[in-house]
Amino acid sequence: MVLKSKFHEKLLSDKFLITGEVSPPKGTDVSAPLKNAERIHTFADAINVTDNQCATLHMSSLAFSRLLIEQKYGEPIMQMTCRDRNRIGLQADLLGASALGISNLLIMSGDHPATGDHPKAKAVYDLDSVQLLKTIGQMKNGTDMSGNPLNQSPSFCVGVVSNADPNERLQLMKLEKKLLFDVDFIQTQAVFDLEKFKEFLEKINVYDIPIIAGVIPIRSVKMADYMNDHIPGISIPPEIRERIECAENPESEGILIASELIFELKSICRGVHMMPVGPHTNTRLILEKAGVL
Repeated sequence: MVLKSKFHEKLLSDKFLITGEVSPPKGTDVSAPLKNAERIHTFADAINVTDNQCATLHMSSLAFSRLLIEQKYGEPIMQMTCRDRNRIGLQADLLGASALGISNLLIMSGDHPATGDHPKAKAVYDLDSVQLLKTIGQMKNGTDMSGNPLNQSPSFCVGVVSNADPNERLQLMKLEKKLLFDVDFIQTQAVFDLEKFKEFLEKINVYDIPIIAGVIPIRSVKMADYMNDHIPGISIPPEIRERIECAENPESEGILIASELIFELKSICRGVHMMPVGPHTNTRLILEKAGVL
């Protein structure tokens, strides 16, 4: 097997992987998000760069991914949504990413613009995530989507996203369609219910593909209720909510809960993806408490 990146090499190893999410700035001052990446780059196996997260305008994931490389902050995983570009724009960015040394991708459809800060923006969705995966495969084999030859083929380590709810039949069907293509890893929505996550793993273990579980530290009951009620794929068990509600310091209890989840996850999946909904101030502490650093 040809290795596509250092991160791809780690995916093929027995190492428990740690990735973390960083959002580019809404503006041109990159100091704060670079500081955020600096907090985790010494222990993160790769850093995800969001693509206009929550349908809200930010600097492009391609540009910020290149900045991480130039700062020697390890390998970026460039997130790419289908929402904002047609098939020409998507393919152009893929070629640009390859030329700039960006080898890892995370493919997703993207939230609808109506949920973001430009609600009147026209949603493109010229390709969905399954069609984009097929296109990436064609480009890796030397042609564009229309069958025209490329003068050199890109090489990518490609990941996809999924909810980790075993009862969401439509999500599982879409994931199965994605896995018909050359996918190197799956990154899940935040996991709080370990029993449901184990059921999810059982349903897709036939594919033998590395799964990186999402982890979000809870900071308050309000945050827990919002995620449970409004974010698809997130299910927070009542006992976790009760722990946060009864804690003298909800943020500290959220750190403890996240570390306990990671301790259990390290024996059943290939890694965790840290999504603190803000700066990575406590990420190292959580991972140390979980015994994975």
